[in-house]
Amino acid sequence: MECISIFDMLKIGVGPSSSHTLGPWRAGRRWIAELKKNQNFDTVTSITIDLFGSLSLTGKGHATDIAVILGLCGFDPQTIDVSSITAIIDTITTSKVLRFNNELDITFDPKTHIIFNRDFKTFHPNGMTFHATLKNGEKISSSFYSIGGGFVVKEERKRKEKKLTAFQKFPLPIEKATDLLEYCIKKNKKVSEIVLENERSLRTDAEINERISQIWNVMLESMYTGCHTEGTLPGGLNVRRRAYDTHKKLIGNTQYQNPTEWIEAIRDTEVKFRQILKWVSCFALAVNEVNASLGRVVTAPTNGSAGVIPAVMMYYMVIENHDANFDDVKQFMLVAGEIGSLFKKGATISAAMGGCQAEIGVSSAMAAGALTELMGGSPEQVLMASEIAMEHHLGLTCDPIAGLVQVPCIERNAMGAIKAINACEMALDTDAANAKVPLDKVIETMWETAQDMHTKYKETSEGGLAVKVSLSDC
Repeated sequence: MECISIFDMLKIGVGPSSSHTLGPWRAGRRWIAELKKNQNFDTVTSITIDLFGSLSLTGKGHATDIAVILGLCGFDPQTIDVSSITAIIDTITTSKVLRFNNELDITFDPKTHIIFNRDFKTFHPNGMTFHATLKNGEKISSSFYSIGGGFVVKEERKRKEKKLTAFQKFPLPIEKATDLLEYCIKKNKKVSEIVLENERSLRTDAEINERISQIWNVMLESMYTGCHTEGTLPGGLNVRRRAYDTHKKLIGNTQYQNPTEWIEAIRDTEVKFRQILKWVSCFALAVNEVNASLGRVVTAPTNGSAGVIPAVMMYYMVIENHDANFDDVKQFMLVAGEIGSLFKKGATISAAMGGCQAEIGVSSAMAAGALTELMGGSPEQVLMASEIAMEHHLGLTCDPIAGLVQVPCIERNAMGAIKAINACEMALDTDAANAKVPLDKVIETMWETAQDMHTKYKETSEGGLAVKVSLSDC
């Protein structure tokens, strides 16, 4: 049974895409570790990278080439100064020298050493192969697959799965929603309490709290940054940052100095129904505008859907419960992470495999379930809310215009957040014992829908809005 921590689902990284940016970035770093383990690193004289399938088709718009370079330079996506990225890439492009893992200077021209190969590998649509020539003339290569949410695997993963599982297993193994519910009923505990039991088998309470705090701080900072940054997003679509304009109208002349004071300022504003919709949308738009401009966000479960969970958490903090604190954030993240893991185990969180239902749909389900528990819902209602949210995202395609994670991606985060809140309210008003569609069934249906969906609607920019609207139209 696969052991997935909530910190596998909620990872700090750099936009615009977890599968096309964060994944390739991490793959580059993993390849370096592999070379060092095999004692080949110091003898590398040249490098080339093949990007396959979806990584090739939308790689430019998703900054896959930039991510690969940064990974090969040894930068950590969690800590890199994102304001330095442009300068780093410009220097390498001009000098045609890459400092491999910040240790070894290698001749490298991004235009010729990164190859965009439209062929699809059979294991996964997001394949990449790193090639190296050694001093003795030997050529070696290693392939990796970015399977969504920043997860990176090698093809032999399936052969090693049993061995890995034997070494890392939760005390309360959960494969399906029915397993989770069974533990909740048997132990008379909330979903978050069951999840916390499992997390404690991997790390201490202090470590859990620290990591959740880091995740929330990045989420909060991305909302704050997005709401206070004016201008146009990069990439050529000339998309104006809307969070800034919306926020300015909503906040008025209220004064504050930092994100903490900002939250208090929002709480003090008069909030009516229309304002609630606007605030939630504003929070979600802000995060994904930061994501679209190579900013730091949290995969939740992906970069393309990074705005849903922080927007819904902020909704709870500034609209529903002004006394919300870190304990509420922790509870929310524990539930959200577990719901996301159910979808990863039973379906996919990769748009290249399942379309946008695998990203926005899953994030909406995660947020709906988490909000429901914070609002006093039972475990049955938590699962019902997650099911409702996903049910109304089934079949959602991934068709980014110009391969950029901007249109329709940014707006979809706002819609996913609103749907999550609505799904929560419906679940809270329903006797979950009478639920017609179990969460496990909707997960199965999502996976079947993903398999039936045409490739052109799976993050290839070969169908849907991506072919109806072009850069020239903008």
